[in-house]
Amino acid sequence: MSPAVKYTLARLGLLAAVFVLLVPVPMNLMLKLMIAVLVSAILGWFLLSKMRDEVATQVEQGLERRKAQKEKLRSALAGDDEEERSGVQ
Repeated sequence: MSPAVKYTLARLGLLAAVFVLLVPVPMNLMLKLMIAVLVSAILGWFLLSKMRDEVATQVEQGLERRKAQKEKLRSALAGDDEEERSGVQ
């Protein structure tokens, strides 16, 4: 499973857990949800930092891979590949 999916599911699980803890508290449902979002965001910042770093690494690797593919395509379209091949022969 992708680190991004794991992180997203962990964040949603944390939100659900905090909301469930607030269910017995007598207050407006919308207020409970807003408190759950805020508290889960704060807890997620500390508890899910390792997962967040894994997602950042995955995104960075994807960007580097796309950048390399883009450069390869640009050099092929500019004819640099043909010049390299003829120079090698």
